[in-house]
Amino acid sequence: MVGHSVKVMKNDAAVENVSTVHGSGGFDTQATGTCSPARRMSARIQKNEKNKAAIRLRQQEEESLTKTEKSMKKQRLDYNKKKGISGNVQTQVVQDEGKQNGVASNSNGCTEHKAIVKYEEKREEIENGSTCKGQVGEKSAYAMVTDTIRAFNQHYLHFVQEEETRCKKDEADQKKTKKSNSKKQDAVEEKGKAKRPDLKALTKMKLSNTTLCPPKRIGSIPGVDVGHQFFSRCEMVVVGFHNHWLCGIDYIGLGAQKVYPEYKLPITVAIVLSGQYEDDLDNSEDVVYTGQGGNNLLGDKRQISDQVMKRGNLGLKNCMEQDVPVRVIRGHQSSSSYVGKVYTYDGLYKVVKYWAEKGVSGFTVYKFRLKRMEGQPSLVTEQVYFHKGRIPNSMSELRGMVCEDISGGLENIPIPATNLVDDPPIPPTGYTYIKSIKVSKNVVVPRSGSGCNCKGSCVDPRSCACARLNGSDFPYVHRDGGRLIEPKAVVFECGPNCGCGSACVNRTSQKGLRYRLEVFRTPKKGWAVRSWDYIPSGAPVCEYIGILKKTDDVDSNPENNYIFDIDCLQTMKGIGQRERRVGEVAMPSLLDKDDDKDSGPEFCIDAGGTGNVARFINHSCQPNLFVQCVLSVHHDITQARIILFAADNIPPLKELTYDYGYELDSVHGPDGKVKQLACYCGAPDCRKRLF
Repeated sequence: MVGHSVKVMKNDAAVENVSTVHGSGGFDTQATGTCSPARRMSARIQKNEKNKAAIRLRQQEEESLTKTEKSMKKQRLDYNKKKGISGNVQTQVVQDEGKQNGVASNSNGCTEHKAIVKYEEKREEIENGSTCKGQVGEKSAYAMVTDTIRAFNQHYLHFVQEEETRCKKDEADQKKTKKSNSKKQDAVEEKGKAKRPDLKALTKMKLSNTTLCPPKRIGSIPGVDVGHQFFSRCEMVVVGFHNHWLCGIDYIGLGAQKVYPEYKLPITVAIVLSGQYEDDLDNSEDVVYTGQGGNNLLGDKRQISDQVMKRGNLGLKNCMEQDVPVRVIRGHQSSSSYVGKVYTYDGLYKVVKYWAEKGVSGFTVYKFRLKRMEGQPSLVTEQVYFHKGRIPNSMSELRGMVCEDISGGLENIPIPATNLVDDPPIPPTGYTYIKSIKVSKNVVVPRSGSGCNCKGSCVDPRSCACARLNGSDFPYVHRDGGRLIEPKAVVFECGPNCGCGSACVNRTSQKGLRYRLEVFRTPKKGWAVRSWDYIPSGAPVCEYIGILKKTDDVDSNPENNYIFDIDCLQTMKGIGQRERRVGEVAMPSLLDKDDDKDSGPEFCIDAGGTGNVARFINHSCQPNLFVQCVLSVHHDITQARIILFAADNIPPLKELTYDYGYELDSVHGPDGKVKQLACYCGAPDCRKRLF
């Protein structure tokens, strides 16, 4: 997960009375007990030290491995994987002809062998199931898949920004030359806009060797469960789930024969069923798949030549003859995805029959009938395909509604609350909803900072003063109404003294709610929040709103578990061995002070009795939101705004969560003993304890 610049103070005191607790997330609301507010600065330091020590130890172990030891290590891993196979589902690793990652195979198979050994060393902790969770320095397969896709999304947004800059430059050049907008020029312009930043991001990750699984696997991929959604084929490629961004069939070629002599190659490992061919037939668990080749690549799905029994087609035939499972991914039309489709992993299938016939267009096509293997999670395709049908069109269709709008009309989009858990159902109570930060009487708000001189909207980062504060570039892209390219130490937005207007992209977090949110009751975690809309990665979800206070004023109140410490200054300075976020930032003069002593955050946000929808967002050990410090009205980072951004592409109705940032055994009660509180986030990498 993305490291936070801000920490949340949480304790279990406020959960004594279930009827008065409505925002405590990630833990059982039936827990009792009291403790003092947790200061986790020392815990964070300990965590960083443990991480660094674990990394050093791992590097030493890797350096001590001889070539013989590496070979023995690979053989042991291969044995363990075979031993862990259930039924007919194979999980062997092979390399396809050395072509996918720019690696040339040789006649004796050494290239394939080296690639597999390297891959096994990289992922030995997760090949036989999940890792020992809770141990510092280790990541499970789920975490590795999540991190890889997040890295891809960041590269994607960087290239989106490049494309936006290029298009603006083209428009400016056209205005200077005063050329008329002829049809030919319009066509050229549209062609220029059609650049594929997703393909550029994929190329970038391949060249930097940061894709997750270069070798190909037969069977399931660790960290990708049935029902996992990909928002482009490139996402599948970077995690090794399907190694072709264009072709529908992914197969192991003849170049891996010496590495894997047990099988007759080629063997198909995955197919994408997305209506690319006019002869495809999908009857849920029974699929008739049209082989590859002969179709019109312009996208009208029509066959223009005969198909041939080779490559992926031959791979499917060999799968049937050797009883090898195939991963099936289904693509559905979706306006949420930047490629127009969402791809869902539907599980493992067996090829049960194949034949050749004349297709609709009169050319020979190969047909393959695949049947879903038993013992897998329930088929999810129909749920995904009709996902929008589960989202109510109006409040009257919402089941269990206990409040039409918890904001009382303050937000531009109503936020309903539902409760299908309690009997009788009760609405969230015990708080006053506010839309903007309130300031405690003894807190002095800094003066408004100087702004930029841009007009209308900030365009040129070289001349925009706010862009220079962000490292001479804008932190957002225009796409989808504004998306943060990557987490930063701090984001400087345009403010009240800037010449630009409200539509400026550098005011992205100031535009209020843009997604339809719902507060809903959970059996174990109290109240929670989800979105009715798809939320793309980097999009702002909401601001953490409450009363701005001095941290010293809340130390004596152990029953308030809605305190959000603003430790942005400590993070930016790297005090206490804090890990800084990437990206250049032009620091204000406040950071130039020679002060390496960590006296702790000076200010915090108290949402206990007064707050907004953010107070109901739960904790997760594998969250889909991250915390970002933002400065807009002033440039005092001790009083930065706290914004929650989407860390992933979040599908509709998925609960929104962020990491509260607790270190295990970091919270102590009045008696000095370590306090423990169970975590019920349900994430694959759940630590089982909130603290």
